Parts: sequence; C-alpha cells; structure tokens
Amino acid sequence: MRILQWNIQWCRGIDGKVDPERIARVARELADPDVICFQEVASNFPALAGSSGEDQGHLLAHAFPGYAAHVVSGVDVPAEGLKRRRFGNMLLSRLPVRQVFRHSLPWPAEARTPGMPRAALEAVIETPLGTVRVATTHLEYYSASARAAQVERLRELHAEASRHARVEASDEYDSGPFQPFPRPAPAIVCGDFNLPPQDAMHRRMQEPFEDGTTERLLDAWQHAHPGKPHPPTFCLHGKEHGEAPYCCDYVFVSAALAGRIASVRIDLDTQASDHQPVIVEFR
Repeated sequence: MRILQWNIQWCRGIDGKVDPERIARVARELADPDVICFQEVASNFPALAGSSGEDQGHLLAHAFPGYAAHVVSGVDVPAEGLKRRRFGNMLLSRLPVRQVFRHSLPWPAEARTPGMPRAALEAVIETPLGTVRVATTHLEYYSASARAAQVERLRELHAEASRHARVEASDEYDSGPFQPFPRPAPAIVCGDFNLPPQDAMHRRMQEPFEDGTTERLLDAWQHAHPGKPHPPTFCLHGKEHGEAPYCCDYVFVSAALAGRIASVRIDLDTQASDHQPVIVEFR
C-alpha cells in the first residue's frame, strides 16, 4: 500500500498558478498512491491568491476516477446568497472505505492571535495490511497553545478508537445507524502539523499512552531512517513566507504498522505547492 501526504496550498504552485489538475498529475506520477491525504483544499474562496473560487474538492475528486473522495472543512463560512466558502482536508482512496469520521479539533481562545477552525478527517479503510484507520489533519500555524491542544485531541481520538478495537461490539443491530462497524487499532495519522521535528509536540505525538495498551504512534520517517534528519517539506522553493526550509509534514503510524514500512521518501523537486509531498510505502 502506498500513501501520499501533501499540503497542496489550495493547488497553488510556486509560480503562483492555481492548478488542481497539476496537483493530481504530480501525485499520480510520484507514487500512483492507493490513499491520498491533502490539506488546504479550498472551495469558493476567490480571496485566496490565484484562485477563481473553484470547487477544488469537486475538481480533485473528478481528477481521480476510481477513488472514493471525502472532505472535511475546518472553515465553513457564508458566501454570496446561499453559497459557502470552505477550506479543509481531503482523503481519496481506491481501496474500500468503511466508516468515515469528521473530527473538530480544539481552538482555544487567544487574544489578537490569527487562527482558524481545524479538523481531522478519518477513514476506516480495507487495505492489504488489514483494516486501518487513516486520518488527515492540518494543525494551527500561529498559536503554539492551540497546536498543543490539537495534538492532545489527536492522541485522545487514537486512544478512543483503540478502546473500540478491544471491546466486543453489540450485535443488537445489523442495519441502520446503530449498525456497528470496525474501529481497528492500526492507524496512520498524517498531515501538516506546523511544527518542526525538534518541537516538544512532535515528541508528544509519539509518547506512550497511560493505559498501557494503546499502541504508540511513531514518525514513519524516523522509523525508516533512524538518525537521519527530516528533509524540508516547507519553504524549500520560493521565499514567499520568508522562512528557512524545514519539515512540518509528517506521517505517524501505530507501532505494529511501523514494522510494515518498506520506504519513506519526500519529493524535493516538485514546485506545485509550497509544501513537498511525503510518500510512505508499506509491504
């Protein structure tokens, strides 16, 4: 199984051009992925640089025939008439998708600090590795305290799902909304975490759980390349943000899945976004 993780900056490349088809083409050429996790997917947001207000969720779904497409919008605000402006995360899978969850993440109040609502999109997917939970998210950029709260929530969600995996489901309903679906323990949590590898919250994501039974989440790059620094995934091309290149995009995997990692690579060449794609292949 191959998974591609990428913050696509509303499909805007270093050249300033917004081009969803280019994003789709690069993703296919890089990995022919089974599962794709995108962040910064915009709909009806003409105020974003280079955008004409196109529905990127629709366009990207159309660009990947044969894939199930799911979107969660952290930002969902009014536009003209009855229209909405949306900004969030997307997951596409050509493997069978079972249950899908859309999780709101904490957004603590902080005076005079820019921010936006954040969310995580989780899909339970039937894979060659077995049934796996795959989550895609995009954490707060400006506020360290908000990022910390969001990391804690991601850990809580992983622990909660792991508890579901350990208990026997009710057999009272075999149809309807009470019908039980599996919440497997194996998990992949990926996204733009807006923090460098040396940040305390990067370590926090990987800490053991107090219950002693929930599997730890491990940084796939560090597991596959022990002792080797993360390549930069942000600000590698172009100087629009005025920051030195660094890594903020990660794929975390539960401990049992870590042993199934065949390769982890970061494409350093594409300029189709201000972030670089991360590709993880499992055997």
